[in-house]
Amino acid sequence: MEAQHQVTRLLVELNEGRREALDELLPLVYDEMRRIAARHLYRESAGHTLQPTALVHEAFLKLVGQDDSEWKNRLHFLSVASTVMRRVLIDHARAKRREKRGGGAHVASLDGVEVGGSDGVFEVLAIDRAIEKLQQLDPVQARIVELRFFGGVSVEEAAEILNLSTATVKRYTNSARAWLQREINRGGA
Repeated sequence: MEAQHQVTRLLVELNEGRREALDELLPLVYDEMRRIAARHLYRESAGHTLQPTALVHEAFLKLVGQDDSEWKNRLHFLSVASTVMRRVLIDHARAKRREKRGGGAHVASLDGVEVGGSDGVFEVLAIDRAIEKLQQLDPVQARIVELRFFGGVSVEEAAEILNLSTATVKRYTNSARAWLQREINRGGA
């Protein structure tokens, strides 16, 4: 609990412009960011060239390089970190596709239920397109998918981050899962 308060304190100091807080922040969030990175990479193809450590470092550099960020607390920082990691992986997949070395496929699962066709295997870019489409229809549901599916946060943590009730997060998770499954199965992504 003390480490969580220390992270929040350092984020406030970072908001106030004390760049030295970065040196103290990384060791405190590194293990959690590495777990998030491993969760993201678990869904990638076996031959993925990015490793969790590289993904953490790239995401951390992007996070702390944002001058306009107003960090609220540890959960906020980690949820944004998860989103940044997702963007890094999507950029990586797009680059691989451009180089014609394939894009890799992975199994996508939201709360243990496969999202998609009979074999459950999809390219990361197809899932990204479906989530972007959901973002246009319902930004809150799309954010819940990002937090729960990619960030690995619990229903309770997502509710805290988004200032919603746990019942609402559960309902939105189920609705988003059903919508994504239909969208991907019909080839709309």
